[in-house]
Amino acid sequence: MTTELDVRTYNREAWDRQVATGNKWTLPVSPEVIAAARKGEWSIVLTPMKPVPREWFGDVRGKDILCLAGSGGQQAPVLAAAGARVSVLDNSPAQLGQDRMVAEREGLELRLVEGDMRDLSAFEDASFDLIFHPCSNGFVDAVRPVWREAARVLRPGGVLLTGFTNPVNYLFDLSLEKQGIFTLKYRMPYSDFTSLSDEERRRFTDAGEPLCVGHSLEDQLGGQADAGLAIIGLFEDSFGPEDALSQYYNGFIATRAMKLPSR
Repeated sequence: MTTELDVRTYNREAWDRQVATGNKWTLPVSPEVIAAARKGEWSIVLTPMKPVPREWFGDVRGKDILCLAGSGGQQAPVLAAAGARVSVLDNSPAQLGQDRMVAEREGLELRLVEGDMRDLSAFEDASFDLIFHPCSNGFVDAVRPVWREAARVLRPGGVLLTGFTNPVNYLFDLSLEKQGIFTLKYRMPYSDFTSLSDEERRRFTDAGEPLCVGHSLEDQLGGQADAGLAIIGLFEDSFGPEDALSQYYNGFIATRAMKLPSR
């Protein structure tokens, strides 16, 4: 069943509401976290639980870094405090406002841009040494444009760090899943916008929650390769022991990819 909801507009408003209600991914880091980052003591996440290995970043001091669809007052201020030159692009004005608040509180410089992760026209070709793209591309309906644009704005040899959801997460009957019963109900490719009935979708929209798309692994991994990005690192993660599905498999994947010099 289809819906007339516009993906970008709906999720922009939904994430603004998440800021108002205090979603954990909208809560700015403390002054203590920034003070530690200034001394070189920091860690950030692409996925729910596992810190990204520090060797995936290299030395961030003086690097041009883009936090792609990654605002909320968490990763960008930490990277700036660690010595990077940081830009942030995000669809949610309220989430960008969280980054702005931390930057003003801590005397950090951040370039904040409201926009669509599929369109990085605000940035010139080869602008960045590293892109940090936490688990957020499930909030757009097409992910391959994200990879093409990321590759365009990366410098040759630059690195893209990405987190994303295992698309299998979306295939189960949600009402039964909450009871610990895992029954396949939906087909791939999955989308809250098109796979659900209007009644099912209202469980999310009535609560003002973001809607998600389960992109295939072919689009998530193969899409990076097709854009000229070579995957050189990967780990899995989960929501932790309290999550029912996490008892059986890891529902999140993080990748480290390098832009090939020829591209």
